[in-house]
Formats: sequence, C-alpha cells, structure tokens
Amino acid sequence: MKNIVLGAAGALAIACAYAPVAAEPYVDYTPQKGYWTINAVEVDPNHVDDYLTGLRSSQVSAFEVLKRRGLIDDYKFMVRTGYVKGSPNVLIMTHVPNTALDDPDQARDQAVEKEIYSIFSKQKGDEAVRGYEKYRTFVDNGNWQTMTMNK
Repeated sequence: MKNIVLGAAGALAIACAYAPVAAEPYVDYTPQKGYWTINAVEVDPNHVDDYLTGLRSSQVSAFEVLKRRGLIDDYKFMVRTGYVKGSPNVLIMTHVPNTALDDPDQARDQAVEKEIYSIFSKQKGDEAVRGYEKYRTFVDNGNWQTMTMNK
C-alpha cells in the first residue's frame, strides 16, 4: 500500500511539474527592438560556393549601403552542413534595428536605390543572378523578432 501511495504521489509531482504554464511578456521574456529578415534558400549542394560568390558581389555592397544609412545594423549569411532535399541550406539574414524604418520615405528610398545602383548596377545585378534558378529555390522568407529570456 505504501508503494502505491508513494508512486501516486510521485506521478502527481511529475504531472504538476510538466503542467503548461502561460508565459508572460516582460515577466518571462522581453521582446527586443527590431527584427531579423531571414530568407531561407535551398541551393544545390554542388553550387553553394557559386551561390555565395554571387551573393558576395550582388548583396554585400547593397547591405553595406543599407548599414551606412542605418536601415539595417547587421547582416549574415549562414550555410548548413548537410543537405536534405526541400530544406534550406543557406540563410540570408538582415537585422532592422527599428520597425519604424519600414515606413515609406520616398526621398530616402530613392536615394538608397540610386546609391546601390551606382556601386552595382541593375544590369550587373541581373547578370549576377542569371542562372541561379537552375540551382536555387526560395523556401521561406520571414521576419523574426529576438526574445530575451528573463531570469
């Protein structure tokens, strides 16, 4: 009888320990300003180096312009080791420091576009991505907000 009671008490303790608890923003975690835009891309594993080389010439200069103008404050390219068909193996990530930067600003936006094209023309951009469709598939594109877990 003693073992049954102890077993039931133990089972109850375990059940209570795993009971779902609703998290509370700013108590359990704190949303951080800004967000990451993450483009998840499936690239044929035999062409990842080609793709990264193309991104280096076509994207980095644009990201640097956006960074100088304060429209992003960081960017990253990540490559997954291993390959699973239909899953992304390259991530292109930019961090926007403030959602207010999403508001349209014609003068700013046109100036940024002009500066980017002065460094890497639209024609060069079109040439750089020509052929990508043979080995690249966009899998996902989303905005991700960082949450810091409170102690």
